[in-house]
Amino acid sequence: MREMAEMDISFERYLKETLDIYLRPKKWKEAEKLPFFLRNLYAFFEVPILGTHCLAMVAKDEAEHTPATIRKHILQVQKKWSHEVIYVRQKVTAYNRKRLIEQKVPFVIPGNQMYLPFLGIDLREHFKKIRATDSPWSPSTQVVVLYALRHDGEPRFTPKNLANRLGYTAMTMTRALDELEGAGLGQIFMEGRERVLRFDRNKKELWGNALERLRSPVKKRMWVKYSLNKPLGMKAGLSALAYYSTLAEPANPVFALEGKKWKGIKTDKNLRVLDIPEPYACMLEIWSYPPELFAKSGVVDRFSLYLSMPANDDERVEAALEEMMEQVAW
Repeated sequence: MREMAEMDISFERYLKETLDIYLRPKKWKEAEKLPFFLRNLYAFFEVPILGTHCLAMVAKDEAEHTPATIRKHILQVQKKWSHEVIYVRQKVTAYNRKRLIEQKVPFVIPGNQMYLPFLGIDLREHFKKIRATDSPWSPSTQVVVLYALRHDGEPRFTPKNLANRLGYTAMTMTRALDELEGAGLGQIFMEGRERVLRFDRNKKELWGNALERLRSPVKKRMWVKYSLNKPLGMKAGLSALAYYSTLAEPANPVFALEGKKWKGIKTDKNLRVLDIPEPYACMLEIWSYPPELFAKSGVVDRFSLYLSMPANDDERVEAALEEMMEQVAW
Protein backbone atom coordinates (compact mmCIF):
# COMPACT_ATOMS: atom_id res chain seq x y z
CA MET A 1 0.00 0.00 0.00
CA ARG A 2 2.89 2.34 0.79
CA GLU A 3 4.40 1.75 -2.69
CA MET A 4 1.02 2.52 -4.27
CA ALA A 5 0.77 5.78 -2.35
CA GLU A 6 4.27 6.77 -3.46
CA MET A 7 3.38 6.03 -7.07
CA ASP A 8 0.23 8.15 -6.84
CA ILE A 9 2.28 11.07 -5.48
CA SER A 10 4.92 10.70 -8.23
CA PHE A 11 2.16 10.64 -10.85
CA GLU A 12 0.63 13.83 -9.49
CA ARG A 13 4.02 15.53 -9.16
CA TYR A 14 5.03 14.60 -12.71
CA LEU A 15 1.90 16.12 -14.25
CA LYS A 16 2.38 19.25 -12.13
CA GLU A 17 6.00 19.63 -13.28
CA THR A 18 5.34 18.92 -16.97
CA LEU A 19 1.84 20.35 -17.59
CA ASP A 20 1.37 22.61 -14.55
CA ILE A 21 -1.76 20.65 -13.60
CA TYR A 22 -2.88 20.07 -10.03
CA LEU A 23 -4.56 16.67 -9.81
CA ARG A 24 -7.06 15.54 -7.25
CA PRO A 25 -7.36 11.82 -7.93
CA LYS A 26 -10.24 10.00 -6.35
CA LYS A 27 -10.73 6.30 -6.08
CA TRP A 28 -12.99 4.91 -8.80
CA LYS A 29 -15.90 3.24 -7.04
CA GLU A 30 -17.03 1.29 -10.12
CA ALA A 31 -13.77 -0.67 -10.00
CA GLU A 32 -15.56 -3.11 -7.68
CA LYS A 33 -17.58 -4.27 -10.70
CA LEU A 34 -14.47 -5.24 -12.67
CA PRO A 35 -13.20 -8.83 -12.85
CA PHE A 36 -11.11 -9.78 -9.83
CA PHE A 37 -7.90 -10.28 -11.84
CA LEU A 38 -8.02 -6.65 -13.02
CA ARG A 39 -8.57 -5.34 -9.49
CA ASN A 40 -5.67 -7.52 -8.41
CA LEU A 41 -3.37 -6.09 -11.10
CA TYR A 42 -4.32 -2.40 -10.94
CA ALA A 43 -5.57 0.40 -8.73
CA PHE A 44 -8.01 2.81 -10.42
CA PHE A 45 -8.32 6.57 -9.90
CA GLU A 46 -10.46 9.17 -11.62
CA VAL A 47 -8.30 12.11 -12.77
CA PRO A 48 -9.46 15.07 -14.88
CA ILE A 49 -6.66 16.21 -17.22
CA LEU A 50 -7.09 19.44 -19.18
CA GLY A 51 -10.86 19.10 -19.06
CA THR A 52 -10.85 15.44 -20.14
CA HIS A 53 -12.27 12.74 -17.86
CA CYS A 54 -9.54 10.13 -17.43
CA LEU A 55 -9.06 6.98 -15.45
CA ALA A 56 -5.57 6.18 -14.20
CA MET A 57 -4.98 2.41 -14.29
CA VAL A 58 -2.00 2.10 -11.94
CA ALA A 59 -0.03 -1.15 -12.10
CA LYS A 60 0.39 -2.86 -8.73
CA ASP A 61 2.58 -5.84 -9.51
CA GLU A 62 6.25 -6.01 -10.46
CA ALA A 63 5.67 -8.21 -13.53
CA GLU A 64 5.50 -6.18 -16.74
CA HIS A 65 2.80 -7.36 -19.13
CA THR A 66 3.07 -7.15 -22.90
CA PRO A 67 1.59 -4.05 -24.59
CA ALA A 68 -1.01 -6.25 -26.33
CA THR A 69 -2.14 -7.59 -22.93
CA ILE A 70 -2.33 -4.07 -21.45
CA ARG A 71 -4.42 -2.94 -24.40
CA LYS A 72 -6.84 -5.83 -23.80
CA HIS A 73 -7.05 -4.90 -20.11
CA ILE A 74 -7.91 -1.30 -21.06
CA LEU A 75 -10.66 -2.51 -23.42
CA GLN A 76 -12.16 -4.56 -20.58
CA VAL A 77 -12.05 -1.56 -18.24
CA GLN A 78 -13.76 0.61 -20.87
CA LYS A 79 -16.83 -1.62 -20.65
CA LYS A 80 -17.43 0.11 -17.31
CA TRP A 81 -15.70 3.44 -18.03
CA SER A 82 -16.70 5.35 -21.15
CA HIS A 83 -13.81 7.85 -21.15
CA GLU A 84 -10.02 7.68 -21.58
CA VAL A 85 -7.91 5.16 -19.65
CA ILE A 86 -4.24 5.88 -18.87
CA TYR A 87 -1.80 3.12 -18.01
CA VAL A 88 0.52 4.20 -15.17
CA ARG A 89 3.63 2.30 -14.19
CA GLN A 90 6.85 3.30 -12.43
CA LYS A 91 9.17 1.53 -14.89
CA VAL A 92 8.69 0.20 -18.44
CA THR A 93 11.36 -1.41 -20.60
CA ALA A 94 12.40 0.61 -23.65
CA TYR A 95 11.08 -1.91 -26.15
CA ASN A 96 7.71 -2.20 -24.39
CA ARG A 97 7.49 1.60 -24.26
CA LYS A 98 7.90 1.70 -28.02
CA ARG A 99 5.24 -0.99 -28.50
CA LEU A 100 2.81 0.93 -26.28
CA ILE A 101 3.22 3.97 -28.52
CA GLU A 102 2.76 1.87 -31.66
CA GLN A 103 -0.48 0.49 -30.22
CA LYS A 104 -1.65 3.99 -29.23
CA VAL A 105 -1.91 3.01 -25.56
CA PRO A 106 -1.96 6.17 -23.37
CA PHE A 107 0.56 5.89 -20.55
CA VAL A 108 2.51 7.83 -17.95
CA ILE A 109 5.85 6.75 -16.52
CA PRO A 110 6.37 9.32 -13.74
CA GLY A 111 9.62 11.22 -14.15
CA ASN A 112 10.36 9.59 -17.50
CA GLN A 113 7.73 9.80 -20.21
CA MET A 114 4.13 10.76 -20.89
CA TYR A 115 2.18 9.65 -23.96
CA LEU A 116 -1.40 10.90 -24.12
CA PRO A 117 -2.39 10.80 -27.83
CA PHE A 118 -5.99 11.87 -27.13
CA LEU A 119 -4.57 15.21 -25.90
CA GLY A 120 -1.80 15.42 -28.49
CA ILE A 121 0.85 15.06 -25.77
CA ASP A 122 4.03 13.05 -26.27
CA LEU A 123 6.69 14.13 -23.77
CA ARG A 124 9.86 12.06 -23.71
CA GLU A 125 12.12 13.53 -21.06
CA HIS A 126 14.25 10.37 -20.95
CA PHE A 127 15.26 10.86 -24.58
CA LYS A 128 15.49 14.65 -24.65
CA LYS A 129 19.30 14.71 -24.75
CA ILE A 130 19.72 12.23 -27.58
CA ARG A 131 16.99 13.41 -29.92
CA ALA A 132 18.59 16.10 -32.03
CA THR A 133 15.72 15.72 -34.52
CA ASP A 134 12.61 13.62 -34.79
CA SER A 135 13.88 11.95 -37.94
CA PRO A 136 15.22 8.39 -37.72
CA TRP A 137 18.79 7.57 -38.61
CA SER A 138 19.98 6.52 -42.02
CA PRO A 139 20.19 2.73 -42.56
CA SER A 140 24.01 2.88 -42.43
CA THR A 141 23.96 4.57 -38.99
CA GLN A 142 21.49 1.98 -37.76
CA VAL A 143 23.80 -0.76 -39.01
CA VAL A 144 26.67 0.70 -36.95
CA VAL A 145 24.51 0.58 -33.80
CA LEU A 146 23.48 -3.02 -34.52
CA TYR A 147 27.13 -3.95 -35.12
CA ALA A 148 28.12 -2.37 -31.80
CA LEU A 149 25.37 -4.32 -30.02
CA ARG A 150 26.73 -7.59 -31.41
CA HIS A 151 30.43 -6.71 -31.15
CA ASP A 152 32.28 -8.62 -28.42
CA GLY A 153 35.64 -6.84 -28.60
CA GLU A 154 36.72 -3.39 -27.50
CA PRO A 155 33.98 -0.82 -28.34
CA ARG A 156 36.35 1.22 -30.52
CA PHE A 157 35.22 1.96 -34.06
CA THR A 158 36.81 3.86 -36.96
CA PRO A 159 35.27 4.67 -40.35
CA LYS A 160 37.84 2.45 -42.06
CA ASN A 161 37.31 -0.70 -39.98
CA LEU A 162 33.53 -0.22 -40.03
CA ALA A 163 33.60 0.15 -43.81
CA ASN A 164 35.63 -3.04 -44.18
CA ARG A 165 33.34 -5.05 -41.91
CA LEU A 166 29.95 -3.68 -42.97
CA GLY A 167 30.40 -3.14 -46.71
CA TYR A 168 29.93 0.63 -46.80
CA THR A 169 32.34 3.34 -47.93
CA ALA A 170 34.53 5.06 -45.35
CA MET A 171 32.77 8.34 -46.16
CA THR A 172 29.36 6.80 -45.39
CA MET A 173 30.71 5.47 -42.09
CA THR A 174 32.11 8.92 -41.27
CA ARG A 175 28.62 10.38 -41.68
CA ALA A 176 27.24 7.60 -39.49
CA LEU A 177 29.71 8.48 -36.74
CA ASP A 178 28.67 12.12 -37.02
CA GLU A 179 25.01 11.16 -36.56
CA LEU A 180 25.79 9.06 -33.51
CA GLU A 181 27.91 11.76 -31.90
CA GLY A 182 25.21 14.34 -32.63
CA ALA A 183 22.67 12.12 -30.90
CA GLY A 184 24.85 11.94 -27.79
CA LEU A 185 25.30 8.17 -28.00
CA GLY A 186 29.06 8.12 -28.39
CA GLN A 187 32.23 10.18 -28.20
CA ILE A 188 34.58 10.80 -31.10
CA PHE A 189 38.26 11.54 -30.55
CA MET A 190 41.36 11.55 -32.71
CA GLU A 191 44.13 8.95 -32.69
CA GLY A 192 46.75 10.43 -34.98
CA ARG A 193 44.80 11.26 -38.13
CA GLU A 194 42.08 8.72 -37.49
CA ARG A 195 38.67 9.43 -35.99
CA VAL A 196 37.61 6.92 -33.36
CA LEU A 197 34.12 6.38 -31.93
CA ARG A 198 33.58 4.99 -28.46
CA PHE A 199 30.20 4.26 -26.91
CA ASP A 200 30.08 5.40 -23.29
CA ARG A 201 27.20 3.09 -22.36
CA ASN A 202 26.83 -0.63 -21.92
CA LYS A 203 24.97 -2.52 -24.63
CA LYS A 204 21.63 -2.61 -22.83
CA GLU A 205 21.70 1.17 -22.28
CA LEU A 206 22.82 1.73 -25.87
CA TRP A 207 19.85 -0.26 -27.17
CA GLY A 208 17.41 1.51 -24.86
CA ASN A 209 18.69 4.99 -25.72
CA ALA A 210 18.97 4.33 -29.45
CA LEU A 211 15.54 2.71 -29.80
CA GLU A 212 13.65 5.94 -30.43
CA ARG A 213 15.78 6.64 -33.52
CA LEU A 214 15.92 3.13 -34.93
CA ARG A 215 13.38 2.10 -37.54
CA SER A 216 12.10 -1.00 -39.25
CA PRO A 217 14.50 -2.25 -41.93
CA VAL A 218 11.50 -3.40 -43.99
CA LYS A 219 10.82 -1.18 -47.01
CA LYS A 220 8.22 -3.41 -48.63
CA ARG A 221 6.43 -6.72 -48.13
CA MET A 222 4.99 -8.93 -50.87
CA TRP A 223 3.67 -12.42 -51.47
CA VAL A 224 5.75 -14.47 -53.88
CA LYS A 225 5.93 -18.02 -55.16
CA TYR A 226 9.31 -19.51 -55.96
CA SER A 227 9.38 -22.78 -57.89
CA LEU A 228 12.93 -23.69 -56.84
CA ASN A 229 13.10 -25.57 -53.55
CA LYS A 230 15.41 -23.21 -51.67
CA PRO A 231 15.07 -20.18 -49.36
CA LEU A 232 14.76 -16.80 -51.02
CA GLY A 233 16.78 -15.10 -48.31
CA MET A 234 17.26 -15.02 -44.55
CA LYS A 235 14.42 -16.24 -42.33
CA ALA A 236 12.55 -13.18 -41.06
CA GLY A 237 9.22 -12.08 -39.57
CA LEU A 238 7.19 -14.80 -37.87
CA SER A 239 9.52 -17.50 -39.24
CA ALA A 240 12.48 -15.93 -37.42
CA LEU A 241 10.41 -15.25 -34.30
CA ALA A 242 9.46 -18.94 -34.20
CA TYR A 243 13.19 -19.75 -34.28
CA TYR A 244 13.93 -17.48 -31.31
CA SER A 245 10.87 -18.36 -29.20
CA THR A 246 8.23 -20.99 -28.57
CA LEU A 247 5.90 -19.45 -31.17
CA ALA A 248 4.67 -21.95 -33.79
CA GLU A 249 6.01 -21.70 -37.35
CA PRO A 250 3.72 -19.69 -39.66
CA ALA A 251 1.84 -21.50 -42.45
CA ASN A 252 3.67 -19.35 -45.01
CA PRO A 253 7.40 -18.79 -44.42
CA VAL A 254 8.86 -15.28 -44.30
CA PHE A 255 12.19 -14.31 -45.88
CA ALA A 256 14.19 -11.09 -46.09
CA LEU A 257 16.31 -9.71 -48.93
CA GLU A 258 18.13 -6.43 -49.37
CA GLY A 259 16.68 -4.18 -52.07
CA LYS A 260 19.73 -4.62 -54.34
CA LYS A 261 19.38 -8.41 -54.30
CA TRP A 262 15.67 -8.14 -54.99
CA LYS A 263 16.39 -6.15 -58.14
CA GLY A 264 18.69 -8.94 -59.25
CA ILE A 265 16.14 -11.76 -58.90
CA LYS A 266 12.73 -10.18 -59.48
CA THR A 267 12.87 -11.05 -63.20
CA ASP A 268 13.76 -14.69 -62.45
CA LYS A 269 11.39 -16.94 -64.41
CA ASN A 270 11.06 -19.19 -61.35
CA LEU A 271 9.65 -16.32 -59.29
CA ARG A 272 6.08 -15.03 -59.38
CA VAL A 273 4.72 -12.05 -57.41
CA LEU A 274 1.20 -12.67 -56.08
CA ASP A 275 -1.70 -10.35 -55.30
CA ILE A 276 -2.90 -12.66 -52.51
CA PRO A 277 -1.23 -15.56 -50.69
CA GLU A 278 -1.49 -19.04 -52.18
CA PRO A 279 -0.52 -22.48 -50.85
CA TYR A 280 3.28 -22.82 -50.73
CA ALA A 281 3.73 -19.07 -51.19
CA CYS A 282 6.04 -17.07 -48.96
CA MET A 283 6.13 -13.53 -47.62
CA LEU A 284 9.16 -11.63 -48.89
CA GLU A 285 10.46 -8.57 -47.02
CA ILE A 286 12.68 -6.09 -48.85
CA TRP A 287 15.17 -4.57 -46.39
CA SER A 288 17.10 -1.30 -46.40
CA TYR A 289 20.32 -3.10 -45.38
CA PRO A 290 21.56 -6.66 -45.97
CA PRO A 291 19.76 -8.96 -43.50
CA GLU A 292 22.65 -11.41 -43.72
CA LEU A 293 25.01 -8.87 -42.10
CA PHE A 294 24.07 -10.02 -38.61
CA ALA A 295 22.19 -13.22 -39.42
CA LYS A 296 23.12 -16.55 -37.90
CA SER A 297 22.13 -19.98 -39.24
CA GLY A 298 20.13 -18.26 -41.99
CA VAL A 299 17.99 -16.29 -39.49
CA VAL A 300 17.98 -12.48 -39.11
CA ASP A 301 19.33 -11.09 -35.84
CA ARG A 302 17.10 -10.41 -32.83
CA PHE A 303 17.48 -6.63 -32.88
CA SER A 304 16.62 -6.23 -36.56
CA LEU A 305 13.76 -8.69 -36.16
CA TYR A 306 12.33 -6.76 -33.24
CA LEU A 307 12.48 -3.52 -35.22
CA SER A 308 10.88 -5.18 -38.26
CA MET A 309 7.82 -6.46 -36.40
CA PRO A 310 4.82 -4.10 -36.45
CA ALA A 311 2.60 -3.77 -33.39
CA ASN A 312 0.38 -6.84 -33.26
CA ASP A 313 -2.95 -7.51 -31.59
CA ASP A 314 -1.99 -11.16 -31.22
CA GLU A 315 -0.87 -11.55 -27.63
CA ARG A 316 1.14 -14.66 -28.56
CA VAL A 317 3.29 -12.66 -30.98
CA GLU A 318 3.89 -9.86 -28.47
CA ALA A 319 4.76 -12.42 -25.79
CA ALA A 320 7.19 -14.14 -28.19
CA LEU A 321 8.91 -10.82 -28.90
CA GLU A 322 9.29 -10.21 -25.18
CA GLU A 323 10.62 -13.75 -24.70
CA MET A 324 13.14 -13.21 -27.51
CA MET A 325 14.47 -9.94 -26.09
CA GLU A 326 14.77 -11.39 -22.61
CA GLN A 327 17.20 -13.95 -24.05
CA VAL A 328 19.63 -11.28 -25.28
CA ALA A 329 22.99 -11.68 -23.56
CA TRP A 330 23.86 -8.07 -22.82
